[in-house]
Amino acid sequence: MSLHLIRDLDSLHRDIVTMCGMTEELVGRAVEELGKPSDDRAERLAEEDRKVDWYDVQIEEKCLKILALHQPVAIDLRRTIAALKISKELERCADIGVHIAERVGGLSRSTTEIKIPKRMTQMAGIALDMLRRSIDAYVELDTEKARAVCEDDDIVDELNREVIRELVEQMRSSPDKIEPSLSLFSASRHLERVADHATNIAEEAVYMVEGAIIRHQKKFPDRLPGETAELRFGVVNGGRAKAAEG
Repeated sequence: MSLHLIRDLDSLHRDIVTMCGMTEELVGRAVEELGKPSDDRAERLAEEDRKVDWYDVQIEEKCLKILALHQPVAIDLRRTIAALKISKELERCADIGVHIAERVGGLSRSTTEIKIPKRMTQMAGIALDMLRRSIDAYVELDTEKARAVCEDDDIVDELNREVIRELVEQMRSSPDKIEPSLSLFSASRHLERVADHATNIAEEAVYMVEGAIIRHQKKFPDRLPGETAELRFGVVNGGRAKAAEG
């Protein structure tokens, strides 16, 4: 490995760690909104989101530079690809953090009082913890911790379904609470997406360390490395060849 590649990978790693910290803090502050809605917090978080966006672009530029100039292989290639994909997940998490603050902050302007569902608070805690642990797994190269994050995604999915059922029932029984309930409905979906992005980050951490793609593993538990769509589904060029034959 050349000294120039080492330098560029180290610089990339510093940027992604910085972006991780900024995103984790932003989402954490957004989750705090559940306990004390504030009308102006979303605006402050939007300013922080702009910094995350800046790092997203900077990291992409550095990844493309590494790929073009150094043509890395093996672990260096996986580090570069993982950083590129993780930065996108972090950028989306930061956007979601702003959206959560906007939805929950709107409750402070509502004339109708509404309680935050307990399951929603529980879901927020788990989703934020998943994000923190996925970042730790990436930084510490801990694939066991990363896989544990992936397993927790089902818990958040189920809590999200329970929160939605509770909110739907509340809207049916109290039509005057429809508007604030819809804000919470949206916030719940955003929290579920945070868990999804945390899972994606954890999957990239596993890929970086082991070179294994574990995405969609539950759907295809018997998939073999390198197995093609043609072999699995008999599809050629997205099905175009079969369509042409017909």
